[in-house]
Amino acid sequence: MKTILSSETMDIPEGVSIKVHAKVIEVEGPRGKLTRDFKHLNLDFQLIKDDVTGKRQLKIDSWFGSRKASASIRTALSHVSNLIAGVTQGFLYKMRFVYAHFPINASISGDNNSIEIRNFLGEKKVRKVDMLDGVTIVRSEKVKDEITLEGNDIELVSRSCALINQKCHVKKKDIRKFLDGIYVSEKGKIAVEE
Repeated sequence: MKTILSSETMDIPEGVSIKVHAKVIEVEGPRGKLTRDFKHLNLDFQLIKDDVTGKRQLKIDSWFGSRKASASIRTALSHVSNLIAGVTQGFLYKMRFVYAHFPINASISGDNNSIEIRNFLGEKKVRKVDMLDGVTIVRSEKVKDEITLEGNDIELVSRSCALINQKCHVKKKDIRKFLDGIYVSEKGKIAVEE
């Protein structure tokens, strides 16, 4: 069954400007600018002003959409709210080194956009991981064996964490016993920490 019109709105906070042009949404805030392309979704995007409160809102409509098309409205709104959170607060992921015997040794490059992992399971191989655009990596001062990744785009920050995690997979061993690796321990926003 198709629904004639399903639509949802979200408030745009102060200090954030949003531009919509042909399903490409551009969000600008105090931390920078992010864009996202929604051309693959059959949705209408509009910037409106709420009559009662006078707040700016983003309205997403789906005309004659199936259940899947209607469900993609909420998905698109979640993506836009992540963009807004990124340009206002920024995203911060923490990763911890886990090892039973051989201590994992990591050195971060001078410009904080790549990491070299040494002595993983006692291997001589040097594993180098470059961060994706706009993601910086730093070692935690207070906590031993912890690194933090920061950036505005949640997808790039989480994918950088995934790249680090995937570099440290244990091969040809029982992974229930050999739990060594670098794992995400905490996800959050930068502004909340301060």
